[in-house]
Amino acid sequence: MEANIIHHNVSLKEFNSWRVGGIAKNFYICTDINVLSSHIKEKLMEYPLTFIGLGSNTLFRDGVIEGTIIMMNKAMGDIVQEHGYFYAEAGISCSKLAKHVAKTGHEGSAFLAGIPGTVGGALAMNAGCYGSEAWDFVSKVLLIDLNGNQVTRYKDEFDIGYRKVINNKSNNEYFLGAWFIFPEGKKEVAENAIKNLLRHRKETQPLNWPTAGSTFRNPPNNFAAKLIEDSDLKGFSIGGAQVSTKHANFIINLGNASAFDIEKLIKHIKIKVFEVKEITLETEIRFIGEEIGSQ
Repeated sequence: MEANIIHHNVSLKEFNSWRVGGIAKNFYICTDINVLSSHIKEKLMEYPLTFIGLGSNTLFRDGVIEGTIIMMNKAMGDIVQEHGYFYAEAGISCSKLAKHVAKTGHEGSAFLAGIPGTVGGALAMNAGCYGSEAWDFVSKVLLIDLNGNQVTRYKDEFDIGYRKVINNKSNNEYFLGAWFIFPEGKKEVAENAIKNLLRHRKETQPLNWPTAGSTFRNPPNNFAAKLIEDSDLKGFSIGGAQVSTKHANFIINLGNASAFDIEKLIKHIKIKVFEVKEITLETEIRFIGEEIGSQ
């Protein structure tokens, strides 16, 4: 598919890790941020704008999705090390950033190897795992606004929390990259940390199935996976969507799931866990498109 032009009526199934979803009314693959800026400035794109990377942690609903989907993972993929910072563009995978940082002898990036998405997505939701989060290491970020202007903002201009990032200056800016600071250490230690994390991830997560990553946030002093398993939902399925038997906080596509199946299963899990545990689970998933009624 040709980049830097707007395509119409594009199936989104191949552009997200669940392999489900409807049709993008407008779809744009960005390989040049300056061209993207020009297109936004010239009002060539239909709003709302939705930026995606690898399409993990995202559920594209069935049906036609209005606005413009902008795919960044085929561009904005450079890492530059200078003046003590690692500048990573939004489209680079978190795993690639982790390995690059470790290779230079800096530590602390191993957790990024466990995040199945891009830097842009990690910045947007403060993605994390194994005790660390993306914004723990962020100094400042580069964004683009709805006028096509590029804006630099510092960490203290954001309200950062668990799976929460609020831009205190604007609600209409999108991440293009970030300057990270990682502590100096030993290359061997850093690379071994990544190897151990990836080994543990392979042993505990259903990586051989289409999945979006963790479905629910962990409640305070608890784990979503344990709550789901204790509610006797491990292996439970609706249509082609199933609660993984390997890790209960993962919903997998058995091969024929629709976005509707997945969303219906998410709702069922929330209801059942509340009935059994009196705890309301909150999703980590970003829902894109109009919700379709019961079918």
